[in-house]
Amino acid sequence: MRHYMIRGVLSALAGGVFFSAQAQSGASFGFEYKALAKVVQGTDTLRNAWAGGLNSPQFSNIDLNADQQPDLFVFDRAANRVFPFLSVAAGTGRAWQFAPEYAALFPQDLTGWALLRDYDCDGRPDLFTADASGSSIRVFRQVPDAQGRPGFQLITSRLTYFDTNLNLDINIATGGYNMPAIEDVDNDGRLDVLTFDFSATSPAIYYYRNTTTAGCGGLTLREASNYWGGLTACLSGCNGFSFAPDFCRPLPRPTHTGGYNIGLFDLDGDGDKELLTGRDNCPELTAIRNDGTAVVARFTSDGLNANSPFSTTAALVPNFPAAYPVDVTFDGRPDVVVAANLYDNIDTVDLRQTALLYRNTGTGAVPTLVREQPDFLQHDMLEVSELAAPTFGDLDGDGLLDMLVGGVSRNTPGRFYRASLSFYRNVGTRTAPAFQLVTSDYLGLTGRKLAFIKPVLVDLNQDGALDLVYSAHVKGASDNPIAFLLNAAGAGRAAVFNPSAVSYFANMPQQVFDMPCFADVDGDGRVDMLLGTNSSSASYPGQALRYYRNTGAVNLSQTFTPQDGDFGRVRTSSGGRPSYLSPVVADFDGDGRPDLLTADTSGDIRFFPDLRAQTGAFLGRSDLFYNPLTTQFQAGQWGRANKFRYAPAAADVNADGAPELFLGLEGGGITSFIPRNRVVTAAQPAAATLLLQLYPNPASSTVTVEAARPMRLTLLDLTGRVLRPATTAARTQQLDVTQLPAGIYLVRCQALTGETTVRRLEVRGH
Repeated sequence: MRHYMIRGVLSALAGGVFFSAQAQSGASFGFEYKALAKVVQGTDTLRNAWAGGLNSPQFSNIDLNADQQPDLFVFDRAANRVFPFLSVAAGTGRAWQFAPEYAALFPQDLTGWALLRDYDCDGRPDLFTADASGSSIRVFRQVPDAQGRPGFQLITSRLTYFDTNLNLDINIATGGYNMPAIEDVDNDGRLDVLTFDFSATSPAIYYYRNTTTAGCGGLTLREASNYWGGLTACLSGCNGFSFAPDFCRPLPRPTHTGGYNIGLFDLDGDGDKELLTGRDNCPELTAIRNDGTAVVARFTSDGLNANSPFSTTAALVPNFPAAYPVDVTFDGRPDVVVAANLYDNIDTVDLRQTALLYRNTGTGAVPTLVREQPDFLQHDMLEVSELAAPTFGDLDGDGLLDMLVGGVSRNTPGRFYRASLSFYRNVGTRTAPAFQLVTSDYLGLTGRKLAFIKPVLVDLNQDGALDLVYSAHVKGASDNPIAFLLNAAGAGRAAVFNPSAVSYFANMPQQVFDMPCFADVDGDGRVDMLLGTNSSSASYPGQALRYYRNTGAVNLSQTFTPQDGDFGRVRTSSGGRPSYLSPVVADFDGDGRPDLLTADTSGDIRFFPDLRAQTGAFLGRSDLFYNPLTTQFQAGQWGRANKFRYAPAAADVNADGAPELFLGLEGGGITSFIPRNRVVTAAQPAAATLLLQLYPNPASSTVTVEAARPMRLTLLDLTGRVLRPATTAARTQQLDVTQLPAGIYLVRCQALTGETTVRRLEVRGH
């Protein structure tokens, strides 16, 4: 294994030698978000490359950092994740900057939908969102802290209206898939509520008017209409509506999960608001002109998509469009963003362009919307549609770590998912990496009908060259074995893989979304496999994490044998079996010993230090991520959903001697982190050491090692994997490093009497 496959630093894998370190006093180890490298696609350098990808974004304005500039709150429904963006100065204008630390200011259990609206007229937007069932409306009042940053206090867990007939407060039920409008419908300064009837086959819109009498700061609601505007949504098509006095023709109710979104925006500047609505299983937003007034709306067939720009060009997103009036162009005028509002992607649509921006070039009172871009915010992110899975290694032989990213998308309408590998070549330097997209179909795998792929670069056969392992699902196949491609090139050369020469590992589950990682678990110098899997059967009993030992078999397909089907007894925070668990091993904390990090669909990310010292049920922690706003470590807030699948990876991309953490996310992007409070590792003398000299160091060609007694020399990478086996014993040894990529290595020297010394060796580029 070479330096570019580093998954740890100064590993204690060298037999008989240990490295000890003293942690910073009182400091906890963890991770902190940092954009670690530039990412270039075409001629564009991505501003928010490591934000993590968007699938179903919802948009609202809020001042996050109390600088009197409207910032951006984005809630992704598919991932149940908050994406905060700050408005920052950029050149002569302004730009959006991803600022994940501000996510901690919002409630952590947001689900379904989340909109910021000021109901109490204090100039600060409050939070309206679904409850756990998805059907009721919760309201949080914004209560800023001493620094003026927003905080939220729950006002009600069920927004109600007063039924005068029953003389009771009745819950406003929106249904688990609909998104209501929280807007001032009648222009009286008070927020009202509109929602489609979720229980009807051909639903009308319920209008709950705010009748608060004590100023505008209240939420006293009455049902003003159960047939707002005289409109009913029909099952006859995406633009199928009936208008009073007509009704929809009866048709069989579809089995597909249904839902409707409501947005309001005054398209024609006449003082009342038009209806912008989208429905599930339809890509087109429908705009319906209000031919009535703000107080009494009226919709007719003549108003269907009658207003510009929707009268000439349909507003299309992959599926289930929703419209958000929000200022995203920094001019104080509300624009309109149309975005997919999918709960999941059961329809298998491509999710790289799900946010369509219409810039308002008119005024606030008389808007003029101009279509500007189909991928608002997404065009500045590393985005592979869904299920991003990164791995790192020197693929082009230049000594720099490149990046390979697995992902899935549907590039051709009407066709199934196609998994692919995107190759990002490192065109920067060892200490300042820059990843440039070379191809989004590395090895041409899109033609092999793979519906999922997670790649891992690892030296399987210990020839010094990276091989490619991947878990994948072949469309239509019942078995999904883990595959590997051996690198036909030599060490230090550009990788050569033949996709037609694929092989598969035996003796392990064949489950979709299995997540392999490789590390020397038992310290014998060979990489073993840890496998996160959902499989639990009579053939492969156990839980979510399995340990397969590398026996060194000549036939690589047989080299990994089962050792423990429930390795570490890893469980969720509630004690259950983790689903879609994904492991990665590296010396993250810098104590010279490999650590284990796991992530699963519950959103739990857990860190288990010193993997080899763990026994039985592993002891770990989840408060791993440092927040500079709160100056506290907190649990990960990078997404949670019923089928959220992480793909963590570790690599020292900036050559600082510490592996960074990269989380591949369901949303199709990657988030990057640096270690924080990593211990300072120093080699300590063992009870019996071998005195020696190693020179030159750094080196670029030949290294000389001289010892007082004959010794055997072994070269290892920083995870302890053997790159060159032990030599015959001699007092002076010569080590040729001309074929090694630049990086840090370990040289282990052991006398015939057992004394051992391990030295760091830096190899410089040639």
